Amino acid sequence: MAKTSQAQTDQMINSLRETIVAMVRRDGPDLSARQLAVFLTCYLSEDAHTVRGLAAELNVSKPAITRALDRLKDLDLARRTPDPMDRRSVLIKRTLKGNAYLRDLCTIVTETTQEKAPPPVRKAPRARRAAETLRRVG
Repeated sequence: MAKTSQAQTDQMINSLRETIVAMVRRDGPDLSARQLAVFLTCYLSEDAHTVRGLAAELNVSKPAITRALDRLKDLDLARRTPDPMDRRSVLIKRTLKGNAYLRDLCTIVTETTQEKAPPPVRKAPRARRAAETLRRVG
Protein backbone atom coordinates (compact mmCIF):
# COMPACT_ATOMS: atom_id res chain seq x y z
CA MET A 1 0.00 0.00 0.00
CA ALA A 2 2.88 2.36 0.74
CA LYS A 3 4.19 1.88 -2.83
CA THR A 4 0.81 2.88 -4.26
CA SER A 5 0.70 5.92 -2.03
CA GLN A 6 4.26 6.88 -3.01
CA ALA A 7 3.46 6.37 -6.69
CA GLN A 8 0.37 8.58 -6.36
CA THR A 9 2.42 11.23 -4.57
CA ASP A 10 5.10 11.07 -7.25
CA GLN A 11 2.45 11.42 -9.95
CA MET A 12 0.84 14.42 -8.22
CA ILE A 13 4.20 16.15 -7.74
CA ASN A 14 5.11 15.50 -11.37
CA SER A 15 1.73 16.89 -12.49
CA LEU A 16 2.33 19.97 -10.33
CA ARG A 17 5.76 20.44 -11.93
CA GLU A 18 4.33 20.00 -15.43
CA THR A 19 1.57 22.50 -14.64
CA ILE A 20 4.02 25.09 -13.36
CA VAL A 21 6.33 24.59 -16.35
CA ALA A 22 3.37 25.00 -18.73
CA MET A 23 2.32 28.18 -16.91
CA VAL A 24 5.83 29.61 -17.15
CA ARG A 25 6.10 28.77 -20.86
CA ARG A 26 2.75 30.25 -21.84
CA ASP A 27 2.31 33.82 -22.91
CA GLY A 28 0.90 35.42 -19.79
CA PRO A 29 1.71 36.58 -16.31
CA ASP A 30 3.90 34.54 -14.00
CA LEU A 31 2.51 34.45 -10.48
CA SER A 32 4.42 33.56 -7.35
CA ALA A 33 3.10 30.77 -5.15
CA ARG A 34 1.61 33.34 -2.75
CA GLN A 35 -0.02 35.32 -5.57
CA LEU A 36 -1.43 32.12 -7.05
CA ALA A 37 -2.76 31.05 -3.64
CA VAL A 38 -4.52 34.41 -3.18
CA PHE A 39 -5.85 34.30 -6.75
CA LEU A 40 -7.21 30.76 -6.43
CA THR A 41 -8.69 31.43 -3.00
CA CYS A 42 -10.60 34.39 -4.41
CA TYR A 43 -11.72 32.65 -7.58
CA LEU A 44 -12.60 29.20 -6.24
CA SER A 45 -14.80 30.42 -3.42
CA GLU A 46 -18.02 32.38 -3.80
CA ASP A 47 -17.49 34.11 -0.47
CA ALA A 48 -16.55 37.77 -0.31
CA HIS A 49 -12.87 38.17 0.49
CA THR A 50 -11.06 40.83 2.49
CA VAL A 51 -7.37 41.29 3.16
CA ARG A 52 -7.93 40.27 6.78
CA GLY A 53 -9.90 37.18 5.76
CA LEU A 54 -7.35 36.09 3.16
CA ALA A 55 -4.51 36.58 5.64
CA ALA A 56 -6.31 34.41 8.19
CA GLU A 57 -7.26 31.73 5.66
CA LEU A 58 -3.77 31.47 4.16
CA ASN A 59 -2.02 32.03 7.51
CA VAL A 60 0.18 34.86 6.22
CA SER A 61 0.48 38.50 7.21
CA LYS A 62 -1.85 41.20 5.93
CA PRO A 63 1.06 43.09 4.29
CA ALA A 64 1.94 39.91 2.36
CA ILE A 65 -1.66 39.66 1.13
CA THR A 66 -1.62 43.34 0.20
CA ARG A 67 1.56 42.89 -1.87
CA ALA A 68 0.05 39.85 -3.64
CA LEU A 69 -3.15 41.80 -4.34
CA ASP A 70 -1.13 44.74 -5.67
CA ARG A 71 0.44 42.40 -8.23
CA LEU A 72 -2.93 40.82 -9.10
CA LYS A 73 -4.41 44.31 -9.52
CA ASP A 74 -1.51 45.38 -11.77
CA LEU A 75 -2.20 42.33 -13.95
CA ASP A 76 -5.97 43.02 -13.88
CA LEU A 77 -6.60 39.61 -12.28
CA ALA A 78 -8.35 41.09 -9.24
CA ARG A 79 -9.65 44.45 -8.06
CA ARG A 80 -10.50 46.08 -4.78
CA THR A 81 -13.83 47.75 -4.04
CA PRO A 82 -15.09 49.42 -0.87
CA ASP A 83 -17.18 47.16 1.34
CA PRO A 84 -20.69 48.69 1.36
CA MET A 85 -21.25 47.30 4.86
CA ASP A 86 -18.00 48.65 6.31
CA ARG A 87 -16.35 51.55 4.47
CA ARG A 88 -13.07 50.88 6.34
CA SER A 89 -12.75 47.52 4.63
CA VAL A 90 -12.28 46.55 0.99
CA LEU A 91 -13.60 43.54 -0.86
CA ILE A 92 -11.57 41.64 -3.41
CA LYS A 93 -13.46 41.20 -6.68
CA ARG A 94 -12.91 39.06 -9.74
CA THR A 95 -12.21 40.50 -13.19
CA LEU A 96 -12.91 39.30 -16.72
CA LYS A 97 -9.19 38.86 -17.31
CA GLY A 98 -8.96 36.88 -14.06
CA ASN A 99 -11.78 34.59 -15.19
CA ALA A 100 -9.91 33.99 -18.46
CA TYR A 101 -6.69 33.29 -16.55
CA LEU A 102 -8.52 30.73 -14.40
CA ARG A 103 -9.94 29.03 -17.51
CA ASP A 104 -6.43 28.85 -19.00
CA LEU A 105 -5.09 27.45 -15.75
CA CYS A 106 -7.85 24.82 -15.65
CA THR A 107 -6.98 23.80 -19.21
CA ILE A 108 -3.31 23.45 -18.31
CA VAL A 109 -4.10 21.38 -15.21
CA THR A 110 -6.45 19.14 -17.20
CA GLU A 111 -3.82 18.59 -19.89
CA THR A 112 -1.06 17.80 -17.41
CA THR A 113 -3.16 15.44 -15.30
CA GLN A 114 -4.61 13.37 -18.14
CA GLU A 115 -4.43 9.66 -17.51
CA LYS A 116 -0.84 8.66 -17.97
CA ALA A 117 0.66 5.25 -17.75
CA PRO A 118 1.86 4.74 -14.20
CA PRO A 119 5.62 4.73 -13.82
CA PRO A 120 7.16 1.27 -13.81
CA VAL A 121 7.51 -0.23 -10.38
CA ARG A 122 11.18 -0.62 -9.63
CA LYS A 123 12.20 -3.52 -7.48
CA ALA A 124 14.34 -2.81 -4.50
CA PRO A 125 17.98 -3.92 -4.97
CA ARG A 126 17.58 -6.72 -2.42
CA ALA A 127 14.45 -8.05 -4.15
CA ARG A 128 16.20 -7.89 -7.53
CA ARG A 129 19.18 -9.88 -6.21
CA ALA A 130 16.88 -12.43 -4.62
CA ALA A 131 15.00 -12.86 -7.92
CA GLU A 132 18.29 -13.30 -9.81
CA THR A 133 19.45 -15.87 -7.29
CA LEU A 134 16.18 -17.82 -7.61
CA ARG A 135 16.51 -17.81 -11.41
CA ARG A 136 20.04 -19.20 -11.20
CA VAL A 137 19.07 -21.87 -8.68
CA GLY A 138 15.82 -22.83 -10.39
